[in-house]
Amino acid sequence: MEKITGAEAMMRALENEGVDILFGYPGGAIMPTYDALYDHKETLHHVLVRHEQGAVHAAQGYARVSGKVGCAIVTSGPGATNTVTGIADAMADSTPLVVICGQVGVAMLGTDAFQEVDVVGVTSPASKWSYQIRRAEDVAWAVSRAFYIAKSGRPGPVVLDFAKNAQTGMVDYQPAKVDFIRSYDPYPQLNMDNIKQAAKMINDSVKPFALIGQGVEIGGARKEVEAFLEKAQIPFGSTLLGLSALPTEHPLNMGMLGMHGNLGPNVMTNQCDLLIAIGMRFDDRVTGKLSTYAKQAKVIHFDIDAAEFNKNVHVDLAVHGDCKESIPAVTELLDEAKHDSWISGFKPYAEKEFNKVIDKAINPKDGPLLMGEVVRKVSEASNNEAVLVTDVGQNQMFGCRYFKYTKPRSVITSGGIGTMGFGLPAAIGATFGAPDRTVCMFCGDGGLQMTIQEFGTIMEQGAPVKIILLNNNFLGNVRQWQAMFFNHRYSFTPMANPDYELIAKAYNIPAKTVVERKDLDKAIAEMLSTPGPYLLQCAIKEVDNVLPMTPPGADVDNMLLEI
Repeated sequence: MEKITGAEAMMRALENEGVDILFGYPGGAIMPTYDALYDHKETLHHVLVRHEQGAVHAAQGYARVSGKVGCAIVTSGPGATNTVTGIADAMADSTPLVVICGQVGVAMLGTDAFQEVDVVGVTSPASKWSYQIRRAEDVAWAVSRAFYIAKSGRPGPVVLDFAKNAQTGMVDYQPAKVDFIRSYDPYPQLNMDNIKQAAKMINDSVKPFALIGQGVEIGGARKEVEAFLEKAQIPFGSTLLGLSALPTEHPLNMGMLGMHGNLGPNVMTNQCDLLIAIGMRFDDRVTGKLSTYAKQAKVIHFDIDAAEFNKNVHVDLAVHGDCKESIPAVTELLDEAKHDSWISGFKPYAEKEFNKVIDKAINPKDGPLLMGEVVRKVSEASNNEAVLVTDVGQNQMFGCRYFKYTKPRSVITSGGIGTMGFGLPAAIGATFGAPDRTVCMFCGDGGLQMTIQEFGTIMEQGAPVKIILLNNNFLGNVRQWQAMFFNHRYSFTPMANPDYELIAKAYNIPAKTVVERKDLDKAIAEMLSTPGPYLLQCAIKEVDNVLPMTPPGADVDNMLLEI
């Protein structure tokens, strides 16, 4: 054994977990660890962000597109508290992260020392595990345990609060391997009676409908779920985070669920006789009014997290397990089935939505540019193979609705807590997690300004983010709600904006602004063919609305097609 500092032990423990990239920002309490990092620059690439929130969002983007654990490192006090939004976001969206925060020495804890914050107390409610490393001897164990917890079962963020004395103290280093924790059962054993009961319920169903969530993506179960759906000819809809779990053009894909989803899957949710939820949590934006949600149907819920069963929607059968294991087990027991008549019932709703909403959104004949047309043109110009990253708001809903998906892990958006400012740093992380793919980030003028400092990270790293700014000089989503529910009283939603093109160019990011529709195709082609980053600003109709829409608190099938 070799005697080394706790900070050096941290570097070696991270390398032992396969980490090759860190997103971070140095400071006083984490400085010994950054000093150790100086000798590991060849194996641990450090991305210097411009704000600690950006570090966590970038780690999220990296994790979501790669399937690996994202890693962020920051200092104590404000450095640590600046990560809380990203940690909470990762917890809501089941994103595996390890966030390492500096902390004052153990002798100073509780004295209100400079930049001392109770990081464990602050982050415990928003993380899967939060732990304070007080001794150098505990570094290897804590890191291995952190990565095991973050990536196993239902993934999530883990926080390591790294006391300064633990960084500078000496330890006889030995690598650790944690792969078991008493009372923590991330991969429950399948109950075969439940598997048989699920198969019987599906075989007996005349009008089955499946809801595909991000759990299918996380579990790497695309092929298994596809085989399951095709064998029993079950139509499906996808949650926001589950959109790329299966291809957009799959013949059984009926579209997106939820408040701004497609008409057909929302209406047919309240007409099916069997609802099959796979790796999703029955979020309120999906269910609408719970008292009227799918009351005519029996419900089967497949999930790895037992806490989701009966949390919002009463289920008739809960199948607890990893969907990569549970779904094939059910598939083996399924009868070959045809539900052509049931599936054909979705068609009139799809046609109605296309004529009233979609065609107008992606094929406008005149007037200002629309968000939907820009999104669809970018998607098609990238052969529908790009990674879609969005910020939050109208850009998010238009982006997710009108982008098309052929490859898995192609949707990176803040679903659970809806974090404005998420998009830009998450897209930076995605370029590192999938360096062979095009990363297209759609944002509004409001969200971009929340983390616009990360232009500096793009400049320094040369991160090839294709930024599509849908600029309508409004906080668009709030404006839409004000128009619909607050009598058009636009209280502090109009925005005075800077010259984004000039700002981008100051950071050596090529930029172009498009106002006329005739210039859009050429500008998109230029953006996609330009090596490295690019900002394409599109002047968008100010009062463009996201439709269809289920009003808050309304029945899921009560969708507005016009306002």
